[in-house]
Amino acid sequence: MNTPPPPDTDTPRDLVGIGIGPSNLSLAALAHPLAELDAVFYEQRPRFDWHPGLLLDGARVQVPFLADLVTLADPTSPWSFLNYLKTHHRLYPFYFAERFHIQRAEYDTYCRWVADHLPGLHFRHQVDAVRWNPERDIFEVDFTQLDTDGEAEALGRTHTRNIVLGIGTEPYVPDPLRPLVEAPGVPVLHAADYLAHRDTLLAAGHVTVVGSGQSGAEVFLDLLRHRPAGHERLHWIGRTEAFAPMEYSKLGLEHFTPDYTRYFHALTEPVRDRLVSAQWQLHKGIDAGTLAAIHDELYRRTLDGGWPDAVLTPGVRVRTAGRISTTRIELHLEHTQQNTRSRLTTDAVVLATGHRERPLDRILAGLDPYLRRDSRERPRIDERFRLVLDPSVTATGCQVYVQNAERHTHGVGAPDLGLAAWRSATVLNTLTGKDNYPLPTRTAFTTFGLEQRQPQIPPARRPPTLTPLRDGI
Repeated sequence: MNTPPPPDTDTPRDLVGIGIGPSNLSLAALAHPLAELDAVFYEQRPRFDWHPGLLLDGARVQVPFLADLVTLADPTSPWSFLNYLKTHHRLYPFYFAERFHIQRAEYDTYCRWVADHLPGLHFRHQVDAVRWNPERDIFEVDFTQLDTDGEAEALGRTHTRNIVLGIGTEPYVPDPLRPLVEAPGVPVLHAADYLAHRDTLLAAGHVTVVGSGQSGAEVFLDLLRHRPAGHERLHWIGRTEAFAPMEYSKLGLEHFTPDYTRYFHALTEPVRDRLVSAQWQLHKGIDAGTLAAIHDELYRRTLDGGWPDAVLTPGVRVRTAGRISTTRIELHLEHTQQNTRSRLTTDAVVLATGHRERPLDRILAGLDPYLRRDSRERPRIDERFRLVLDPSVTATGCQVYVQNAERHTHGVGAPDLGLAAWRSATVLNTLTGKDNYPLPTRTAFTTFGLEQRQPQIPPARRPPTLTPLRDGI
């Protein structure tokens, strides 16, 4: 659409949030009682939706219900999960259910309740560009308002002193399989779309699930439970050396605390990059209960003798893939330990290959001249979740904050729901210069590192000063 943007007339806001997923919804909920804060949030989708293709019956969120949008920063907030239950007259049933981990569908419903009642949230608003206006010392945000069909209805522009990017993640498809997803014919789809195509997959002759994480396990279990005994015709493969359980020990979980986040951020860039790949079992492993359910289902199918027609093979990567007919696909596999290769013919493929952070480059293109990057050209992000920008921008007090796109600087907890409220509170305390949400000085029994850095809590914003940019931010 080539229509020029509207004239530059908006009164600057204090905060514009881009994206309304759990991270920015948490920020909006905690910002709501701050009456002096003029905040607005934009989302191009028509409503809040949290991984709708994976809301399988019985699938549970892998963090306790206390990791809602607000509780770990403000247990008295009206936007807590417990208040959601109370509002819907479900507090006693939840009490007697004794469920520390709630169903994924219930978490999605809770978030939609918050999104439906919070002011300042604008769905069907697609942000097109973010720019810095050096003449006014302000950010410009251009957006397109979409109609019910997703078509452009109107253009708009707003101005703001602060921006919070919460654009979330997107399904990841490995390069060897990308052409198959984009071509018609045999169903090859990402697990994010599983429920929409479940009937087609259940009717397929042979189904292959690629990916050894939680979503792969849940999809495999769901297919296994709904295919006849002796005729399962399922193959589950993954790159990891085992279908490994997620690290869920009490001290292991302390990697998802503010203490560890601060420790990780202070490490050098090469050490951080090495840790991110090495800590896969902290966030890419499989819930032990799901693994047990898969084994139970497989074992049940041996009671009458014989073995189920289901193959589980870890340590396998897909080298290449192609269609051998209008109804069949051939995957070329390699076993990484045996250094052997084979071919697998299948009628459908589910890619449980995870999600990756959406690239910030498109939305930040207008800020590129001011943006500081690391040795791998990733945006630098400071300890308070702010993009490291040129001092000519930050000296004005204007900032761009990042939510759930900072794993390379803040570690494994970046996408974890249990840190969302703390991160949102940190952003709001820094942005307002007030201690709106007092944060704990210590959150883990583990002491990470020999050198202790003080203060542990990011202080409230002070008057801006020009300081040299440090490497490794």
